[in-house]
Amino acid sequence: MRKNFVEELRWRGMLAQIMPGTEELLQKEMVTAYLGTDPTADSLHIGHLCGIMMLRHLQRCGHKPIILVGGATGMIGDPSGKSQERNLLNDETLRHNQECIKAQVAKFLDFESKEPNAAEMVNNYDWMKDFTFLDFAREVGKHITVNYMMAKDSVQQRLNGTARDGLSFTEFTYQLLQGYDFLYLYQHKGVKLQLGGNDQWGNMTTGTELIRRTLGNDVETFALTCPLITKSDGKKFGKTESGNVWLDPKRTSPYRFYQFWLNVSDEEAEKYIKIFTSLDKETIDALIEEHRQDPGRRTLQRRLGEEVTVMVHGREAYDMAIEASNILFGKATKEALERLDEQTFLDVFDGVPHFDIAADQLGQPAIELFTTAAPVFPSKGEMRKMVQGGGVSLNKEKLADAQRPITSDDLIDGKYLLAQKGKKNYFLLTVK
Repeated sequence: MRKNFVEELRWRGMLAQIMPGTEELLQKEMVTAYLGTDPTADSLHIGHLCGIMMLRHLQRCGHKPIILVGGATGMIGDPSGKSQERNLLNDETLRHNQECIKAQVAKFLDFESKEPNAAEMVNNYDWMKDFTFLDFAREVGKHITVNYMMAKDSVQQRLNGTARDGLSFTEFTYQLLQGYDFLYLYQHKGVKLQLGGNDQWGNMTTGTELIRRTLGNDVETFALTCPLITKSDGKKFGKTESGNVWLDPKRTSPYRFYQFWLNVSDEEAEKYIKIFTSLDKETIDALIEEHRQDPGRRTLQRRLGEEVTVMVHGREAYDMAIEASNILFGKATKEALERLDEQTFLDVFDGVPHFDIAADQLGQPAIELFTTAAPVFPSKGEMRKMVQGGGVSLNKEKLADAQRPITSDDLIDGKYLLAQKGKKNYFLLTVK
């Protein structure tokens, strides 16, 4: 008896809409299902994670996941939930983005398995690139009426003025293109189920309708969506002041990635730990109970951050993220600072007062450097007093003598000095 995929999604809060008969099909046989993703960047961000986790649960329940990279549709743009058309990409960029996305998704899905439910990645550009407009009009366009397409919410919203620019013909045909993907995958890969975010429901049901009208009423295909994840304030999930939270460590450092999860509210943590981890129900229920006993310890946020960071970046990167977190709030050493890569170091001290000093200012006593070259202290008298009281650190080591020269040997990464007044006041000096 295979594990019930729909039930798994249901208790996790990952089920929005489902076509009748879907659950029965999934219980009856191994189902091949696909989910489309957009290759407009060479990295996914955490807004994509709910869909990827759906595929992960699908594979773990014994079914076969296919991830479709929308190379062709990515060249056009999908009106669902968007207020503007998107930029079009060239072939080389699309291929590069596809490879990067596959490497990220491989951390969630097993592409290498010899089992029949090994994951696959496909690109709709491969079957759309030689499809002429005349062929498309004859083979696809004739099956779906304009009335049917007009009735979709995504089209109505654009036509009724929620977007400045109206709806182009290109975007209007998007649901037919996505519908054709489903038809093609049904015919060539035996795909019977499409998964996606709830904003895709209209496009997905167009696909099932196109298959029925093209191949006959006895051909059954299905659609299932997850809710669109929002933050507790109703805003879009995954966006921060500095933009998207990316899975690529070069775009969002593992430290910053971990901090995102650590800083979600209690209400969000209860929701997200079900959606973004593979922990079972008993474990999650116990964690929620433990968290409620003492919310101040942030049990849920810590475990959520650990699970997702390890899944995306690996255990070593998670350990470094923890070590980096402890630098600000715990006891750390100069060695710990030096172990951080430059981006993580800068992320940790993002927002602390920052001064630039010239390289020829090195060699001066600390008291000159931290009062004249960079105003860490308002006066030499105050600095002397704090040094004598043991309240000043340089690179996490106590500064015992205000007259000690600061040299290039003190620099972290060859260019940074970290001064600290008391426990919490940090100052970052960059040698230019």
